[in-house]
Amino acid sequence: MDQTDIAEMDPLPDAATRFVEQKLEDEHGYLSWLNTSVETVERGRVVLSIPFDEKLTNTDGQTIHGGVAATLIDTAGGVAQRTTFEDPLDGGVATVNLNANYLRPATGDLRAEAEVIRAGGSIGVSEMTVTSGVDGDRGEVVVGQGSFRLFRE
Repeated sequence: MDQTDIAEMDPLPDAATRFVEQKLEDEHGYLSWLNTSVETVERGRVVLSIPFDEKLTNTDGQTIHGGVAATLIDTAGGVAQRTTFEDPLDGGVATVNLNANYLRPATGDLRAEAEVIRAGGSIGVSEMTVTSGVDGDRGEVVVGQGSFRLFRE
């Protein structure tokens, strides 16, 4: 299943979007602690964000630790794969491989956009981009690609 096939699927049910928001924003210990927000959930595409917080910075107190951005691309890429399931509430997703290329320091809120490149019967691939910045000066800070094991029910 590629982008063309995904575009032909029925839109996600509202219950699926609410499920993702509830799980990531309220119930997931680590992602909730990071104050992760779900901005967009649609077939083949997810946008998540994490606000700047000094507790997430390196020792300089100004740049966000790269592991936070890696968490964000991993989560966004996996959730995007789940949107390709006929019923996104069934089944599961596990990361097989994650590649993160750090381009510059993250100095503000993080925003990750993930897009499904391919969703096969058991393996899917997503591309992810994280942007960051302050005062309207946003730029790419991490680009990545992930492979995910798809457990379709």
